[in-house]
Amino acid sequence: MSEGDFVNHEYFVLEGCLKAFYLNDSMKMFILQFAMPTWWVTDFDALYSKTRATINVDCITNATILSISNEDREKICNEIHEVEHFFRWRTNKGYVAAQKTRTRNYHKNITRCIGSHRQNITISITDSFYGYIEKGSSGTAKE
Repeated sequence: MSEGDFVNHEYFVLEGCLKAFYLNDSMKMFILQFAMPTWWVTDFDALYSKTRATINVDCITNATILSISNEDREKICNEIHEVEHFFRWRTNKGYVAAQKTRTRNYHKNITRCIGSHRQNITISITDSFYGYIEKGSSGTAKE
């Protein structure tokens, strides 16, 4: 799957390893995901919004994959409740993993940015808003 393709399938890795990535304007590669056996990969935004891919998926090693179309997934989910439950569970696990990654990266970036001023700044993160930090005149942080 390449950037610009219409996306109508998601892929399940049986063997091998794939990578999902995008290239910026300078052609620098940013890897979003490594897909190993038992993992799913596609441009989920393009799949669900029926738009063109904004990322690429490519094999790192020889791979064996299965694919399911968006239409077939919806059909089987409507017919078999357990399959629908599985896809909902998988999606929820993906949201949790993405949130953990963002939170870890957020803390790493803030730590790097504030360096030695760490003792004067308080950071809080909520589920729906990462907030911003404003340094008050007293040298303490305000949200």
